[in-house]
Amino acid sequence: MKKETIKTLKELKDSGYQSKSIKDELRDNLIAKIKNGDTAFEGVHGYEFTVIPELERAILSRHNINLLGLRGQAKTMLARQMVNLLDEYIPYIEGSEIYDDPLNPLSRYAQDLIQEKGDQTPIAWLHRELRFAEKLATPDVTVADLIGDLDPIKAANLKLSYADDRVIHFGMIPRANRCIFVINELPDLQARIQVALFNILQEGDIQIRGFNVRLPLDIQFVFTANPEDYTNRGSIVTPLKDRIGSQILTHYPQSVETAKIITQQEAKVTEEQHKNIHVPELAKTLLEQIGFEARESPYVDEKSGVSARMSITGFENLMSTAERRALLSGDESTTVRLSDFMGLIPSITGKIELVYEGEQEGAATVAQELVTNSIKTLFNTMFPKIEKLQKESDTDPYADLVEWFFDESGFELLDEYSQAEYQQKLDEIKPLKELIEIHQPDVSHKDRYFLMEFVLWALVEYKKLSKYRMTSGVRFKDLYGSYISGL
Repeated sequence: MKKETIKTLKELKDSGYQSKSIKDELRDNLIAKIKNGDTAFEGVHGYEFTVIPELERAILSRHNINLLGLRGQAKTMLARQMVNLLDEYIPYIEGSEIYDDPLNPLSRYAQDLIQEKGDQTPIAWLHRELRFAEKLATPDVTVADLIGDLDPIKAANLKLSYADDRVIHFGMIPRANRCIFVINELPDLQARIQVALFNILQEGDIQIRGFNVRLPLDIQFVFTANPEDYTNRGSIVTPLKDRIGSQILTHYPQSVETAKIITQQEAKVTEEQHKNIHVPELAKTLLEQIGFEARESPYVDEKSGVSARMSITGFENLMSTAERRALLSGDESTTVRLSDFMGLIPSITGKIELVYEGEQEGAATVAQELVTNSIKTLFNTMFPKIEKLQKESDTDPYADLVEWFFDESGFELLDEYSQAEYQQKLDEIKPLKELIEIHQPDVSHKDRYFLMEFVLWALVEYKKLSKYRMTSGVRFKDLYGSYISGL
């Protein structure tokens, strides 16, 4: 339909336009996408066989939807993606506050205008990007905010009494007629406000200060809620839950590979950082492993969850740490180092809720433990496992490497090292190079040095070496040699 040529009600009727509810609109466009093999929800990863099929079934059923899941599980993103299933443009009565359908006007304004101008009633067009309204539920939200109230200024200007329905000021929900309306964190909405939504969801009529306004609003409702809210702040009242057609459970990424895709897509990294900073694949995997370790940690509150935003902001911090180091050393380009992961601590401590034991340990200590646990987990998948007790007949693949440190007084990796100095220093450890050539022969030259430092940190965690954090960098030593020198 060429909207440029249709500017009056008569022209709209002559074009053969037929009214369609928003739920039918979503359903029909989804059916077309499925038939064409198109993806309805672009850029949403890890939900292909779980959440998205359920969401599509709810749309096909023309249901209002509640997305239930912990923070950082793309609930709002899914709701916003539904806009892409709307028609590109829809007609409405020009000047209408609630985007009245020209063939099915609801408001007093639209009805009066059509009665006055007939087929010459002016028509305007609404793009789908403007058909999305969102409200964060907070305890101070009122019925007037959502549904409406009497407007004394309008009454004075139009010289109308409060008994006239033209003095009504519509709230956010009527103004979202023929749109997708999202209420985020629904349990935070006071119970009496939730009650005000009953009739809108089921019967379509609203009451404003004694006016029983019959408005069969055409709205696709999407609610989001966090299970934690049910105990900490509030709940969804049962009759409201009963009126929501489908409740869909979301979840965190189920694999590290999926988590990596999400982080790379969502992280805000400048083009200059992309160009000048190389991030080894192992560094990306290690970053995501930290989130998986946090979700299993006894120090982290399981009910609160660990948002995917932790990995996203962590990646941004990792890039900035490497960038700052390169600026100080005068390097044009650099590679992320394992020591740069200490720059992640602020992005971890602000994203995890600790249980009592975690609070006793301290947020920074727990964050560092998550990093070291991730190193140990990944190390065991790449190199021979280090047993606490080894038989005398067992050959130790790390013996030559440990012996090298025993002969050295102390090996230091300073933060101020340029990329060339950093690589030259690690190249000095011949047994380390040999170990990697045996067990990880396919690692690229660019990623090799991160892997070398990774092995050193892992050997520290398994008590094969000792590590000391100095003001200017890190010193690695033989565990027993350092003990003896301490004596």
